[in-house]
Amino acid sequence: MSGEQGVSFDPKEHQHLRYNPLRDSWVLVSAHRMKRPWAGQVEKPPEEHIPKYDPKNPLCPRNTRANGQVNPDYDSTFLFENDFPALQPDAPDPGEDQHPLFQTRAARGICKVMCFHPWSDVTLPLMKKQEIVKVVEKWVEILEELGATYPWVQIFENKGAMMGCSNPHPHCQVWASNFLPNEPALSDRCQRNYYQKHGEPLLLEYARQEAERKDRVVVGNSAWLAVVPYWATWPYQTLLLPRRHVLRLTDLTTEEREGLADIMKQLLIKYDNLFEVSFPYSMGWHGAPTGPHLKEDNSHWQLHAHYYPPLLRSGTVKKFMVGYEMLAQEQRDLTPEQAAEKLRNLPDQHYKTRENQEMEEKRKSQRDG
Repeated sequence: MSGEQGVSFDPKEHQHLRYNPLRDSWVLVSAHRMKRPWAGQVEKPPEEHIPKYDPKNPLCPRNTRANGQVNPDYDSTFLFENDFPALQPDAPDPGEDQHPLFQTRAARGICKVMCFHPWSDVTLPLMKKQEIVKVVEKWVEILEELGATYPWVQIFENKGAMMGCSNPHPHCQVWASNFLPNEPALSDRCQRNYYQKHGEPLLLEYARQEAERKDRVVVGNSAWLAVVPYWATWPYQTLLLPRRHVLRLTDLTTEEREGLADIMKQLLIKYDNLFEVSFPYSMGWHGAPTGPHLKEDNSHWQLHAHYYPPLLRSGTVKKFMVGYEMLAQEQRDLTPEQAAEKLRNLPDQHYKTRENQEMEEKRKSQRDG
């Protein structure tokens, strides 16, 4: 069926499909659905009063973890092997004699946990820039170490109980595997196809285009760009991109690592300020494969980080991926341009810092009065 005659297309009013070149898939955008009344599930707001140190928290300095090991009295980042790993380095091989409909392959690897900071009551946007630089440098160190052997090293952070994170202490995870997982394998194929067809990396060209168009840019600096991608699925999803061609975190210059810490802090402050809560999300780094792939030509790859936050209307209302999304294709309820504009226009100062300053000024005024 054809569309209405004589009606001009408005992405904020008319549903449409957008192509995701990293996954070779389409996203349904239905921004007019934001007008519907909401009577769905309301989540508990994130806990605001988290102690700096909890003697029962296994991630805090000097505390004992589930395996009986005692954490050092660390004052920066702290890396250790996951006490409950999904991947282990010595799993047996299932063998080759299998029916094509019942295939099994060996899965081996290692899982680590990395604490960002010794205090439980801080998150990345509340950390000092140089503290975030140390996080970035530790990521580089981990990738260099595990990437020497393993084909894929997935660095990711689940933040907030809404994203399944059971521990409020600021931390991420690192899973290194002897296989290329589904998402990076798909991204590898799509980026390779684009490079072969157009002669330049997909995401390098994409970053240039977004920098020129500006309507989906949230924050940027001389080395990095954070955008709500044209094909975003989650309401306030963002994509973090270097401005030059970079294959992996290990290829970043000192200046780019500093710039990365700066733009991460800016972006995450915007997230927290949106609904004035500690914003939940899942994020992770994608770069060129490692291990045996280090000797291959990976020119089609461009380093990038995905941020997937679930919140839609407030700090207690999230988007659900159910029904049509699970059975047909991904769908979103506001345009990426609307989401980027909301994030871009938020204050650069964290709401907690602003509140603390206002309280201090009020106390000072009362003392002076």
